[in-house]
Formats: sequence, structure tokens, C-alpha cells
Amino acid sequence: MTLKPGSAIGILGGGQLGRMLASAAAKLGFDVHVYCPEPRSPAARVAASHWDFDYDDADALKKFARACDLVTVEFENVPVAAARAIEAAGTPFCPGPRALEVAQDRAEEKTFLAGAGIAVAPWRPVDSLEDLRAAQAEIGPETILKTRRDGYDGKGQVRLGADANLAVAWDAVGQHPCILEQVVDFSLELSAIVARRADGVSASWEPPHNVHAGGILRTSRVPAPIGPQTKAQAIRSALDLADALDYVGVLALELFVMLDGSLIANEFAPRVHNSGHWTPEACDTDQFENHIRAIAGWPLGATTRFHDAEMINLIGEDVSVDPADLADGVSLTLYGKREARAGRKMGHIVRRIRVAETGPAGD
Repeated sequence: MTLKPGSAIGILGGGQLGRMLASAAAKLGFDVHVYCPEPRSPAARVAASHWDFDYDDADALKKFARACDLVTVEFENVPVAAARAIEAAGTPFCPGPRALEVAQDRAEEKTFLAGAGIAVAPWRPVDSLEDLRAAQAEIGPETILKTRRDGYDGKGQVRLGADANLAVAWDAVGQHPCILEQVVDFSLELSAIVARRADGVSASWEPPHNVHAGGILRTSRVPAPIGPQTKAQAIRSALDLADALDYVGVLALELFVMLDGSLIANEFAPRVHNSGHWTPEACDTDQFENHIRAIAGWPLGATTRFHDAEMINLIGEDVSVDPADLADGVSLTLYGKREARAGRKMGHIVRRIRVAETGPAGD
């Protein structure tokens, strides 16, 4: 299926990723319908239409699906049932409900990644305090307890050591089903960001070097300090994952580079990704446009990187940037959020570093 300009693309979710996807779709001539139970969400304010209904409203979802030629998603925790309702109404849903299903459950995600030949850190499922004790005895003592569902930006996680009070940790995660994952000794973090069409044609961007603090991404910089073999392996792993999911759209695979140069997957995001926010300023075609191209069945754009760049997240009160202070080669993107809260991503800055000496990063 190839969508023509003037067709309607639906987006489940109304945050900043939806806002940037909507802008990319509008640039290509599509009308965007945003479905999000939040009045005047960031994405809704730049869209042609806003559907302010709950994700479990079956009648609204059916009407929304029928108003759109296809539907995509801007965050992975949209209920899988909503995605299946879109498909049941006869409207294509990209990337597909299966990708959401896998990404929403850390145990299923780890199992799927390993099944696709992508290495993960040792882990165990935890459904009780007794499970936690047994799991730490097997893979501990330096571990992280993570809820299987609904964790993001460091939420739903407790780091454990040899002297940790496991009962307190189990209470801290609400006694919800979890995984216990071994803490690995890595040199740096990467993300491999790829776009894939329904026919399997794909493209990739330069894997950025990501720095986190407090569980939140702070900066992404390209190029990362890695060799060509590590870069190729990172991109290959993300493409293998996309193929295994029969994925359509942009996907990001977060990876640890180990001290010996090998790679271990942390998690993946079935959507455009924060660590790819430098692509609009530094690449021929950015992640948002290529996501729209991929789901619409259009040829993917070249991902040539023109210069080195650093993306800096503006979190909470960091958003108080005076535009007059922006130097040449610095680009500001604000998300239109009205309240700056601690830990909330409010916008980002992309800083041009120097002219790149490398060629195209696309596959």
C-alpha cells in the first residue's frame, strides 16, 4: 500500500514525539488525526484533528480508525487492545500490535531479543519476594529490579547490592511482576535507530553515544567513540530485530558497549526515539520523516549525516532558555508543554560540532 498526499494518518498518543511526527507528515502533504485523552496535548495542537477519548473507548477507536487511512503510535505503552481495535476496524496499524506487546513486557522483550540472536544481560522473572531472593542468589548480587510493565525514564526500578534489603525493594516496586537483571560493566551506551518498510527495505542512522543521569537521557552525540565493526554490529542487531517483528516504521534498540567491544541489548522502543532528535538538524532525512515515509510505503530518504552533533535534553526548569543566547549552529526545539516539572522532558537543543568527515550512514 502506498498512501497519496492528502490521505489521513492517525497517531495514537499526543506527546512530543507525536508532535514531531505530525509536523513531518504535514510536510509530506498528509492530514494528521491525533488520538489522545488529553485536551490540547503537544501533538494535538499541530494536528488537523484531535480525538479526545480514552484508549479503551471501543466506539471512538472504531470511528477514529475509519477516519484514517492508516494509524501509527508515538509511545509504546498505548494499550495493545487499542491497536488491535484499529486493525479490527480494517485500518492498517504500524508498526503492528506485536511490537507493542513485546516492548510493554520486559520479560517478553528479553526473551524475544535473545530469540532474535541479540545478546541480553542475565536476568530472571520475579513474581514474589521468594523469587527475588532466589534470582539474586543466581545472578547477583549487583542487580536491578525492574517492573515488567510501565517503567520508563528510570521509573519502576531499584538497584540492588549485596547488602540490599530485598523485602524493602520488593515493596518499593509495588510487589508487581518484575525481572531481576544483572548489572553489567560497560564502557558506553549506544542506540541503533533504523527505519523499515513493509517490504523489508531499510535505512539506518549513525548510532549516537547516549549519556543518562537519574534514569533519563541527558545527551546524545554523534559520532560515537566506537569502531566500524561495533557500529555495523549495532545497526545489524536493530535490523535483525525489525525483521523478526516484521516491523514497519522507525525502531530504536538501546545497547551497552562492553569493555571487550561486544554489545548487549538493554531494551528497544517501537517508535521514533529521543536519541534520534539530532537527525533533523544533521541528516539528509530525519527519523520523523522516514517513519512517515516507511508507514506510507514511500521510498526511504537518505540518512547522510552532514556534520557532527550533540543533542541536549531540556528537563524541567532547564527549559528556561533565552532564544537570544542561542549561538550560531545551535537549534532549539520546544515541545509546547505548559508545565515544567522535575524530570519532565520539555524540549531539546541540537548543537553542531564540526563538519563530518564520514559518508552516508544509511544501509
